[in-house]
Amino acid sequence: MRSVRLRIVAVSLVLAATGVAGRQLWPARGEADRPVTVGTTDAVTSLDPAGAYDAGSWALFSNVFQSLLTFAPGRAEPEPDAAGDCDFTGSDLRTYRCRLREELTFPSGRYMTAEDVKFSFDRVKRINSRTGPASLFDTLESVAAHGSTVTFHLSDSDATFPFKVATGAGSIVDRTAYPADALREDGAVDGTGPYTLTAYTANEKATLAPNPAYRGAVDGTGQPVTLRYYADSEALEKAWRTGTVDVATRRLPPDLLAGLSPSDPGLRVFESDSFETRNLHLNVRAGSPLHDPGVRQAVSRLIDRDRLAATVHQGTVDPLYSLIPAGLTGHTTSFFDNYPARDARTARAQLVRAGVTLPVPLTYGYRAGPGAGAEEAAEIRRQLEEGGLFEVTVQGYEWTDFQRQWASGRLDLYAVGWIADYPDPDTFAAPLVGSGSPLRTGYASRDVDRLILAGRRHADRGRAADDLRALQETVARDVPLIPLWQRKEYVVTDEAVGGGPYLTDGTGVFRLWRLTWI
Repeated sequence: MRSVRLRIVAVSLVLAATGVAGRQLWPARGEADRPVTVGTTDAVTSLDPAGAYDAGSWALFSNVFQSLLTFAPGRAEPEPDAAGDCDFTGSDLRTYRCRLREELTFPSGRYMTAEDVKFSFDRVKRINSRTGPASLFDTLESVAAHGSTVTFHLSDSDATFPFKVATGAGSIVDRTAYPADALREDGAVDGTGPYTLTAYTANEKATLAPNPAYRGAVDGTGQPVTLRYYADSEALEKAWRTGTVDVATRRLPPDLLAGLSPSDPGLRVFESDSFETRNLHLNVRAGSPLHDPGVRQAVSRLIDRDRLAATVHQGTVDPLYSLIPAGLTGHTTSFFDNYPARDARTARAQLVRAGVTLPVPLTYGYRAGPGAGAEEAAEIRRQLEEGGLFEVTVQGYEWTDFQRQWASGRLDLYAVGWIADYPDPDTFAAPLVGSGSPLRTGYASRDVDRLILAGRRHADRGRAADDLRALQETVARDVPLIPLWQRKEYVVTDEAVGGGPYLTDGTGVFRLWRLTWI
């Protein structure tokens, strides 16, 4: 498999045009135990791994829980963490077996057993939370525990299953502390990760202390860390300017990021390739104006990605014309091939053939707060309404409410960012366009589901490329979603903080333990 390549293009850049030169630079010497404060706009949906399938929650999980497997920095192959070793037991890729490390200890002092692992996977599927990751384990048929060995029996060949085990969905919980058939609601965490969660206030702060009992893939457990959560990019920018945070990541405003300048040695800014994409999802359920594929194709013909990237996001993203982003096996330009330029005339003709009354009314939803969601929504509305083809009602929602809105089918269009669960193209296939997708568009295609399964049958992931290309061509024709852009990732740190580039590298692991005072 191909290793993910981290491209650090700047090691000591400053936001010269943004007036941050006056932020206080804290001395590091003699303060080894002072927490590193990290600011982000990513929200935490749930502290229970069975109830969260989002970047903010999983970022926290990768520090306070362990999965059997994890990803080393810049590596696309999962490696053991809570497991001592894991492997498929046959060439059919339908039985996967792991043996636990010895003496993994929960906060209660109880040793982790294979029964805890079985319990953790079983409850994700049993609870099947609307905001949870159960759909990720669509090929998991059963789990067996015997001694220190866990055996996963799959319903179909799935070379990507180890990747899924290494995600936040594979977080192992204490079976004596979590209910088997409901989410835990007391705000506590009982994990075996590099950190323990010592305090948590929803939407405000998480306080993490190194876990002295941790045993796993990580050497050392790092500095104490305080995670601060901000409602929007402007609030994060203010926290960065005033020195409230030592590290800012996900998501400073585009205009601030666009002003990077190599003129001040006091700050460090890291830019890396990212597998984060943003798509416009279309509600294809009966009753929605977008139930007709001709209407969906007309929407696709009106989207100007170059303008979105250049104006709303000021060059901090790249236009995307495919389901699978650049840098992963199977990437194509299927939407460009089918809809090469904005074409209002052809879009009008398609709507006339569909027999709909113009303008077609649409409801558009986005997550209010962080990023440029409101500005992006306004620009997409302008593009769709130009020429009188559509009439778009736009509404922003708090993150959890936004998920409920799209899950209930109340939105016709909704823009959602997608971060790779793991560094493999399958993470952009089944979760986004497969039957039972958590994006709840109502889309289901036998051809797409068949191609997803076919792609998983190749242990050599390069051999899945043909299936992935065919899948993307089908998606471009059916238009259950419209790719918009692929993000560049930025991490900004105080000059006294090292380890910034390890926070995000396309593997989905948020390595707070790599942050150090230097």
